[in-house]
Amino acid sequence: MQSQETSSKPAAESVPPLKWTEKIGYASGDFASCLYFGVFMNFLPIFYTDVFGISAAAVGTMIFATRTWDWINDPMMGMVADRTKSRFGKFRPWLLWILPFWVALGILTFTTFDLGATGKIVYAYLTYTLLMMAYTAINVPYSALMGVMTPRSDQRTLLSSFRFVGAFAGTGIVSLTLQRMVAFYGGGNDQKGYTLTIATYAAVSALAFFITFITTKERVAPPATQKTSLSKDLGAAAKNGPWRALIVISVLTVLWIAIRGGATIHFFKYVSGNELWGGTFLFVGSLVQLVGVMLTKQFTQIFGGKKKTFIALTLINAVFLAVFYFIPPKNFTLIIAHQAVSAFMTAPLMALFWSMIADSADYGQWKLGQRTTGLIFSTGTSSMKIGWSIGPAIALWLLSYFGFQANVAQSADTIEGLKLIMSLIPAGVAVLAAASVLFYRIDAKMEAEMEKAIAEEAEAQ
Repeated sequence: MQSQETSSKPAAESVPPLKWTEKIGYASGDFASCLYFGVFMNFLPIFYTDVFGISAAAVGTMIFATRTWDWINDPMMGMVADRTKSRFGKFRPWLLWILPFWVALGILTFTTFDLGATGKIVYAYLTYTLLMMAYTAINVPYSALMGVMTPRSDQRTLLSSFRFVGAFAGTGIVSLTLQRMVAFYGGGNDQKGYTLTIATYAAVSALAFFITFITTKERVAPPATQKTSLSKDLGAAAKNGPWRALIVISVLTVLWIAIRGGATIHFFKYVSGNELWGGTFLFVGSLVQLVGVMLTKQFTQIFGGKKKTFIALTLINAVFLAVFYFIPPKNFTLIIAHQAVSAFMTAPLMALFWSMIADSADYGQWKLGQRTTGLIFSTGTSSMKIGWSIGPAIALWLLSYFGFQANVAQSADTIEGLKLIMSLIPAGVAVLAAASVLFYRIDAKMEAEMEKAIAEEAEAQ
């Protein structure tokens, strides 16, 4: 079948901006992803420890092991997507093909059976591993889609901002509604409540992915002369300096976010004494990030480019994380004010990252003569998953180290440990993340040079 991709593209500067319908349609895909990811990020640890009934240490090891396999198979999926040929393109069809598995595995993962201690751990490993494989199979092509919707770097930055509006809307809805829906559906039975809540999210998520499929279009293709070769793809990626730097940047950035996220609900339940505060805290963060991510372009202009903006915002966040340690845990007003400001400063980071990933794909075509959009984007998601495998695991291992026991009053050591996990520990990692951005070489001048060279190459074909 014929792919909808074109074999060449016009000069980047002559390509019209993407339509609003396509931007919103693309954002719908990350809204869909984050109806699940918002649960994974903020509620999965407490589901497994306090509802499903597994120890914090066992959950930490399970998350680390399953997500390690998860990030390993991301590049595999990227290479599969790069080689996909259909009348819908390379990446769009995966949004349809994986949906049945996406829905079914989501529900099964959050369904609790009376299996005994060992049986529960085996069931958790099996269902969560399969669910994350479905997440990879749908999310890697979705992420790569941004790299082929337009050749314009400025439009990809804007598209990335729209994407994260969808993402923050999804996580925000989860933060605001999950605990309340669990209580409503379960009527005191949290196990039943979680199953029906995730079933609801699954149905809405499937619809949102379908909207992305019908509203987007693939326009950018590899050079007509490029030959598909696994060894060439891997070799080109290995030589791509900006891409290598972004892998480290991604791991460290997600790591400081994930360490904190892995213990957020535990902090509010056991330190602040009000578990619902945790949902409100997360919702306020997502709501503010909806505004902040739409100002990514303005942040970039203020700080003088993507690289400088990423460094500045990460260092600002490190300061705010350190300050959190000194906020009284029962002063919810001050906690929310702190969250609003810090979330606003965090918002552009992931939008900038994905725009920089797209630029690194251009760099590969420009400098190395090999465009591997699917592989580049899949390793972007893979690097993030490394952070998401290590971060929550560290949080849960630390909880176990500090003596955490589910559904009982915590010791002074555990309370202190939760405060550190929410503040000084992620602050230190954030400083390392900011330092790693110094090794990313693409600046605004190079972006313009790449666009011009790639456009001229396309016109010559």
